[in-house]
Amino acid sequence: MHVVDTTVFFSPTSGGVRRYLLAKHAWLSSTPNWRHSIVVPGTRESCQPGGICTLPGIKLPGTFNYRLPLSPPRWSAMLDALDPDVLEVGDAFHPAWCAWRTARRRNIPLTAFFHSNLPQLVGRRYGAAVERAFERYVRWLYGRFDIVFAPSRLMCDYLQGMGVLRVRYQPLGVDTDVFSPARRTLDLRSLLGLPRSTRLLAYAGRFSAEKNLHVLREAFARLGDGYHLLLIGGGRAARLARNTTVVPYHTDSNEVARWLASSDALVHAGTKETFGLVIVEAMACGRPVVAVRAGAIPELVNDDVGVLAEPLDSSSLAAAIVSLYDEDLEARGRAARERAVRKFSWAHTFRSQMAAYSSVAARGTSSVVARPVAELR
Repeated sequence: MHVVDTTVFFSPTSGGVRRYLLAKHAWLSSTPNWRHSIVVPGTRESCQPGGICTLPGIKLPGTFNYRLPLSPPRWSAMLDALDPDVLEVGDAFHPAWCAWRTARRRNIPLTAFFHSNLPQLVGRRYGAAVERAFERYVRWLYGRFDIVFAPSRLMCDYLQGMGVLRVRYQPLGVDTDVFSPARRTLDLRSLLGLPRSTRLLAYAGRFSAEKNLHVLREAFARLGDGYHLLLIGGGRAARLARNTTVVPYHTDSNEVARWLASSDALVHAGTKETFGLVIVEAMACGRPVVAVRAGAIPELVNDDVGVLAEPLDSSSLAAAIVSLYDEDLEARGRAARERAVRKFSWAHTFRSQMAAYSSVAARGTSSVVARPVAELR
């Protein structure tokens, strides 16, 4: 079976969606009777069946080098030329409509992965009325899909409450060989010029507004010199304050794993996570987690593996960090590793997803809605 994924959320510096697609590609490439192609925007047109295919797109300012397709008809033509057995869409933009058109014409299953909560994202910038409009759009779009994968129970409930009916819970995963306690090889205190007694916690990810980095910095300002915050993902290395250091973004997962595994714990203040991939990656590295009781995070972090604070409350977050060190840090790290391996390995994720693909393909015909739509061009 040939699975073709398509999305605009893929660039050299993008995060979770890119990691998901590359992990999926590696897993399917080693699995008999399955093939996998990825169609994403790039600087030029290149069709490589069984690999990563690109079509020209305009770089969108203020994003992580994401590009918007220039020619939806060319996008549809490439999807069709790949001769897919099932299509998966990772956004709600041009690729979604191109995939819909291809699936309808070829009578094959059409699936989507709800990686990012588009209505919430636009609502935070443009207000509640625009958010409601985008909710109607998402319901209208995903009503045309055979399966909509959601990475958390929270997102399943959100989509079903919106009126999207064919939703399937599909948590993401982690490469438990790359993200492993064996990666704990860096002496970060020496590297950062810190006293040996310093309590060192790391954040890794985008430096975007919804990650609430200001809450992290306020919490560490409360904690003082005995604690240090390592922010992994900035543009350049810098010491922002006496107890806060920024290091650049790493595209190499092995390098990210080394930094996470070599810290005492992960700290995360984001409140809008649809899953929280970096949290599972830190857990797989054998590191406990301090995060907030919001979004999908409580589905990942329980008392065995970390501490949850109140959202957007630097005082609560600081207290949670202190309480983490009142317990056995290494015991929590071992529990975090065990939970990640048992519930969130990529093998677990993709076996479940391939079963879903096989099930919908076995029905013989796609249920993709065929009524006319106003396609984006």
